[in-house]
Amino acid sequence: MDVSAVDLSEAAAAIFAEPVTIHQWRGEQIAYESGSPATGGLLRVHGTTTDGRTFRVFVKLVQHARHWPRLHLLPAYLRDSFAAQFPWRQELAAWDMGFAGRLPAGLRVPVLYRVADVGDDRLMLYMEDIDACADSAWDLPRFERAATLLGGLAALRGTAEAIAANQYAPGWGLRGYIAGRVQQGALPLLDDDGLWRHPLLAEADPDLRNDLRRLARALPAILDRLDALPQAIPHGDASPQNLLIPRDEPDALVAIDISFQGPHAVGFDLGQLLIGLAHAGLLDVGLLADVHDALVPAFLTGLRAYGGRADADEVTYGYVGSLVARAAFTSLPFELLGAPATPEIEAVFRQRLALTRFLADLGATLR
Repeated sequence: MDVSAVDLSEAAAAIFAEPVTIHQWRGEQIAYESGSPATGGLLRVHGTTTDGRTFRVFVKLVQHARHWPRLHLLPAYLRDSFAAQFPWRQELAAWDMGFAGRLPAGLRVPVLYRVADVGDDRLMLYMEDIDACADSAWDLPRFERAATLLGGLAALRGTAEAIAANQYAPGWGLRGYIAGRVQQGALPLLDDDGLWRHPLLAEADPDLRNDLRRLARALPAILDRLDALPQAIPHGDASPQNLLIPRDEPDALVAIDISFQGPHAVGFDLGQLLIGLAHAGLLDVGLLADVHDALVPAFLTGLRAYGGRADADEVTYGYVGSLVARAAFTSLPFELLGAPATPEIEAVFRQRLALTRFLADLGATLR
């Protein structure tokens, strides 16, 4: 990632609310999983002005999906249509009033200093660098706090006015994901006998494959039920990694990396909140049941505080139905099947098999 000195100067001027001259700066590349097609790179910049003031800027490169390094993992016949349809600029909606203007107290977005078009369908976002607490800060009360705020967000973005102002039909984003990533990508792999004979899946529960097949057959009915539930426009990827905890605002959360910006079933955001850390190997799958039990009551507290009307059954189905449709078939790391069977890779597969088992069991509760 190459940062423009002009753009960085503009960002620094926004920080200090006056023109400044940069004396020196250095960039620190940030490692990230390339699972998001729209993320091309992350950089943290530390700088000093000529009058001795210091500043930090977080720089994110967002890109057209044709630049995604994992595009080749999709079936060849899907790649062009996926890249053409993927809403790679969607993250900018975080600073529109439809999102930033409908946040409950305690939830905010980072300050956006500058957006620079660097050509070839790539944008550089210069934004506030949040000094965030570590992922280990996510204890049960933190999950409950996040669920409460997401409930407030659903209430504020589930009004008739908010839904009418959105260009998408209910479930548009999830249905598109299911049609591509799940039905044409994951399900054929899961239906392959060879997959289940792979040494890395040797520890799979013998019932898991059939349970996933049953869940796959139920997908059309699940999606129809989700679209019939009360709708709200969600964060879209509300994993703990995308809800930053500022060290100087420990009761607040900063929302980043929004997606799925169309109406979805109320409760949609709780799915990624639940499994985000576990999917990344940062939370033991055995702890998910306790978190799961706490999420809906906390969400309802926030929902009702801002006038939302959905009941517990509706939120639960919206949450669990969306989660299993989105994640149960894709939680196995197919991209690692060709890697050498190192202890680290084997540990990843054990953890993801446990996660898939957990999600399949959740799916079995849907009626």
